[in-house]
Amino acid sequence: MDDELNGTIITLGGYVEVNKYRYVYFFIIFIIYLLIICCNLTIVYLIWKHRNLHEPMYAFIAALLLNCVLYSTSVYPKLLIDVLSEKQVISYPACLFQFYVYYSIGCAEILLLSAMAYDRYVSICKPLQYPTIMTKTTVSICLFVAWLLPASHTALAVILSAKTKLCSSTLKAIFCNNAIYRLQCVTSRIITLSGILGSLDLLILPVLFIIFTYTKIFIITYRSSKEVRKKAAETCLPHLMVLISIIILSVYDISIARLESNLPKTVRLIMMLQIILYHPLFNPLIYGLKMKEISKHLKRLFLPANKV
Repeated sequence: MDDELNGTIITLGGYVEVNKYRYVYFFIIFIIYLLIICCNLTIVYLIWKHRNLHEPMYAFIAALLLNCVLYSTSVYPKLLIDVLSEKQVISYPACLFQFYVYYSIGCAEILLLSAMAYDRYVSICKPLQYPTIMTKTTVSICLFVAWLLPASHTALAVILSAKTKLCSSTLKAIFCNNAIYRLQCVTSRIITLSGILGSLDLLILPVLFIIFTYTKIFIITYRSSKEVRKKAAETCLPHLMVLISIIILSVYDISIARLESNLPKTVRLIMMLQIILYHPLFNPLIYGLKMKEISKHLKRLFLPANKV
């Protein structure tokens, strides 16, 4: 029976009244997904087009926003299919694949924020060395590691989960997240250790590094002129706001997996929708409004008559 479950169809049991509100769900999800793609790719396009934005900081922002599009694409198309289907199901291999893409891309965002923190640290604390440190090679290595490390960690968890016996075929979620571990009869020690190591490498250490770099930046700018403090605030504040957002998202995700049996179905659904809704729209909003140079180009794009 357990061997059969590993190749079976998983029922996504996190939906509420999907048959009754099928087209309402579809319309809302479709509009949100469209907004996510348009908002993020618009800023990516501006960074690519304008030479004054061809700097390491903006390269990292473009990578972060592309990451948001990929992150959303790992979830939204399947949601659109599910709300129009009579049954909300997914094969276990496909579920593991969605899990892999969702978490490898999601964790990459924290590492990208770490790279952005390092870029700001060098720019503000070591301005004379900035051109020699933050070269194209350095930026490329940072981007490569930011995407490769989470992909490798998550691949290990997926491979181990694929070999683990299942005792249930009903997932209390609307997409494949950490809740898949509750389908397993017994979570092996290797999977647990892999999760702890992943949390350390992909969450705890990067966040501690970001805190360290911004502490150094704060100390340097506090001793500097008002102009330096203003410049630091303009470039660092958006990154910190995005970091806080993703930490809240991570806590939410862990809470759903740990507390799902104690939460009403409607509350679980709302929490899961918040995870995939706010953050992909929050990032382009913050960088579009708070980053001065990007904001200028956005105004020129949408308000051509506006002299910026």
